[in-house]
Amino acid sequence: MILINLLPYREERRKRRKQAFFAGLGLAGLIGAGLVVAGFLLLQFLTGEQRTRNQYVQTQITLLEAQIKDIANLKAEIESLKSRQRAVEDLQTDRNTPVQLLNDLARLAPEGIYLTAIRQADKVVTVSGIAQTNERVSEFLRNISRGSEWLDHPDLIEVKLANVTTNTRDQRRLLDFSMTVSIKTPPREGAPGAAAPQKS
Repeated sequence: MILINLLPYREERRKRRKQAFFAGLGLAGLIGAGLVVAGFLLLQFLTGEQRTRNQYVQTQITLLEAQIKDIANLKAEIESLKSRQRAVEDLQTDRNTPVQLLNDLARLAPEGIYLTAIRQADKVVTVSGIAQTNERVSEFLRNISRGSEWLDHPDLIEVKLANVTTNTRDQRRLLDFSMTVSIKTPPREGAPGAAAPQKS
């Protein structure tokens, strides 16, 4: 006996294919949505981690800025202390300057030179005196330029004849002279290369 299928098998097959297509499409949509959600969650997690790292870095930067500010304050205090120390050393040097100046002038003045006036303006000293001869004045200038630790750059201003009356009422012809000398800044104690002061 021969069986003949009279049902519309093509429509059934088309219907099954259509259902399979929509089922695959729905499954693909679910998988795509799952991937999107997973990607979003991963992105959120990485963003949170990066925010944590950024916060840590910002905290460390704040701490370092505070330390840098402290170091700058310390440097300013050190510079202030150094400037005070220099001021005290300068005061100490200025206090000793008149004594050293008079000591050097007395030591370097040759016989036949008599000092009558000493005036100081800042680092320049004007010396006036009486000399027996021009040679004595020249010797005085040489002594200052070569053998003084505190005086430098002697410069003769003028030499003129002067009549001086002595105790015996004799008139003697002497030379009245005036000169300028500069006061050296002596090396600071403890400075490298500072020479020891010469003993007179």
